[in-house]
Amino acid sequence: MTGHHANTSITRRRALAVTGATVAAGGLAVAGYQSAFADETTGAAGTAATASATSASGSTCMTLMTSVTEGPYYLDGALVRKDITEGKSGVPLTLRLTVVDATDGCTPVPGAAVEIWHCDAWGYYSGYTTANPGGSAPAESEDGSTADDATYLRGYQIANANGVVKFETIFPGWYTPRTCHIHVKVHTGGEKEDGTYEGGKVNYTGQFFFDDEIAQEVFALEPYSRHTGSYTTLDDDMVYDGGGAASGLLTLKAVKKGNPARGYKGFLTLGIDPDAENTGAGSGNGGGGGGEGGTPPSGEPPTDSPSDVSASGS
Repeated sequence: MTGHHANTSITRRRALAVTGATVAAGGLAVAGYQSAFADETTGAAGTAATASATSASGSTCMTLMTSVTEGPYYLDGALVRKDITEGKSGVPLTLRLTVVDATDGCTPVPGAAVEIWHCDAWGYYSGYTTANPGGSAPAESEDGSTADDATYLRGYQIANANGVVKFETIFPGWYTPRTCHIHVKVHTGGEKEDGTYEGGKVNYTGQFFFDDEIAQEVFALEPYSRHTGSYTTLDDDMVYDGGGAASGLLTLKAVKKGNPARGYKGFLTLGIDPDAENTGAGSGNGGGGGGEGGTPPSGEPPTDSPSDVSASGS
């Protein structure tokens, strides 16, 4: 079942995304949540919390994040940069991600390259700006930004000594038939070259997801509200499998409680196997599940009448 973004009766999905309750998704989520807040925690209380998170992770540290297909909107050559917005308007989102080696006690993976890409507030991806996002939305060219249509909302960051990367972006919009999400790849063994990341291999391909109630609040705001129609909730998404943080569900913290327009901070730990390779290329379960893949959707910018998009969307 899908839900319209004006519907206030969407069921909360076990409250996994909003608080430290992500512990239920495996110790990786606990460790990631604590690592993300490490620079905001001081004194004895911070030390105790860190020790607690480390203890809680224990044997569950061997649990790897769920890998899924990269989808049809991936492009090579994203830039290494912290701010990927390029002037695209939307609710601010800061992502703080921690890459750990899930085969070695959740130790940090310094130098890992985390690559993300996602749609804008109306459901458009750079490189595919005429692909219809479903429902009714203005053409991507009407957003008034100076963003480069080939590069906006895409980028790499290189993990520091603690395995942490940070991105400045916007809350993604939605498009048929997918729930709100961000794509991610974790690379190791390569290096920064000519402003991008070259060489090495992809150890993990996945997606980040957002709590339905938070997404509903954001989509009621400008410019998101100019995209009308039905969007897919977590329960009915073809990729999200209900596994909480282990399946990519972000822990979200409002910048200002009660004011979603001020933005959110999102946190997650990515547990990888540095010896494995998972590019997410291809379709079906061979790419890690999810039922999405294939050729990118195509078509003219959307009109005022609702339209369907093939279920092969990313």
